[in-house]
Amino acid sequence: MIRVFKETDKQEINEASKRILAEVGIKLYSKRIYGMMVDAGAIPDRQDEHKVFLPEKMIEKYLALCPREFTIMDRKGNKKIINMHTPPSYFTSLAIHYLRGQSKNVTEIGENELIEFTRVVDHLENVYGIVGTGLKEYPPKCVDFTGFKLMAQYSSKHLRPVIFSAQGAEAIMEMADVILEGKPLKENMFFSVGFSIANPLTWSETSLDVFYNTRGYGIPVMINSGPMVGGTSPVTLAGCVALANAGIISGIVINQVIEPGRPCIYNAGFAHVFDMRTMQVLSGAPENALLQVAGAEMAKFHNLPCASRALSDALMMDSQASYEKMMTLLSHTMANINFVWGVGNIETSMTLSPEVAVLDNEMIGNCQRFCKGIIVDKEHIALDLIREVSFKNSYLETDHTLRFFKEEIRHSYLPNRTNRVAWQKSGSKSIEEKACDVVKNILNKKADIYLTGSQINRLEKIQEKYMRMIHK
Repeated sequence: MIRVFKETDKQEINEASKRILAEVGIKLYSKRIYGMMVDAGAIPDRQDEHKVFLPEKMIEKYLALCPREFTIMDRKGNKKIINMHTPPSYFTSLAIHYLRGQSKNVTEIGENELIEFTRVVDHLENVYGIVGTGLKEYPPKCVDFTGFKLMAQYSSKHLRPVIFSAQGAEAIMEMADVILEGKPLKENMFFSVGFSIANPLTWSETSLDVFYNTRGYGIPVMINSGPMVGGTSPVTLAGCVALANAGIISGIVINQVIEPGRPCIYNAGFAHVFDMRTMQVLSGAPENALLQVAGAEMAKFHNLPCASRALSDALMMDSQASYEKMMTLLSHTMANINFVWGVGNIETSMTLSPEVAVLDNEMIGNCQRFCKGIIVDKEHIALDLIREVSFKNSYLETDHTLRFFKEEIRHSYLPNRTNRVAWQKSGSKSIEEKACDVVKNILNKKADIYLTGSQINRLEKIQEKYMRMIHK
């Protein structure tokens, strides 16, 4: 496990966060949630109708209500218990651009691109969840539930819609009932939700409405804080973490006031770095990896499961994309971050690429094997076998090799594992070209559909209803 903080560091940062909430406060742009928070013990600021202060006793009371463990599942019904010790689950992420192969030119994401990307990711064994994204055919307030329908149709993975409106949250709840065909959502949590704090200490009306409109079912909610180092947070990394921790704590308290016992996922991993030279927001810098590991450590300080995002600032499938993704994926895996977003993402999460997703899937497999480490026991040391083989020099034909080679050595057909002659005979393909072949092979097959015709029709009716409602 990787570490960036001492225990005293985490305590000092958390104390600073509590003082931020008690002395600076947070802004709530929802009269309903503002009232609920004041009734629960928040102190109103008499000079600002949106601002409240969170006393330490209130923070401790409501943080204690947040479950330290919960269960989610994929579309095939495979359940996974989530707590701060659960090994990482890897997800895609949202974007606005789409990139194919080794091209340098992007297109805008639409229905066809989302379907294509979802179909590819559905075949990647190391990816657990699909995250919603923008769709060019629909207005911004409709892309959450329209995308949710498509992801449900073409993927067996856990679904994570990115919700853009209160009505979108309601639509997704209706769609979930159709997808589950009457099975209770509480026992079949095939999707989760979340929202980011707008400015470091401000919760928008939309975010609070999403929390409220998805209450009552124990739906896991990811509380995201994305401060920008040197921009919307102090330039010092410790100051950034203190501010992010304060924002996330406030989000957890809000959700526990709305729905006591609702599972919350602590996410300080959306923090970015502001490049003072180029004026660009960075996500693949080493400081990003440090902040993401730091966020995981603060989550574990609170005994909560955590999330983050492994990204790259590269604009195409190139060496920069690979080394930045490998650095961030490895740091995430070593820090045991429970939900890792970013599979298939480059350009600071602005662009999705199915070929990049294939390469990320390969990197995840390598990271998982590295973090598995070396098992030391009598069977694995194999002293008796060493005595038996002695000076014969070959362990290849032994039962011990047959029994353990698959679990000890990770095998993959994507990277080159042959000599130059064999490589040339097979076409002299780079790993990027092989990734392109993987994508083509998947897309050339008949699409797997995970909904019945009746379900698709009912989801389309719900979609039409909410599109009319939003555009009245």
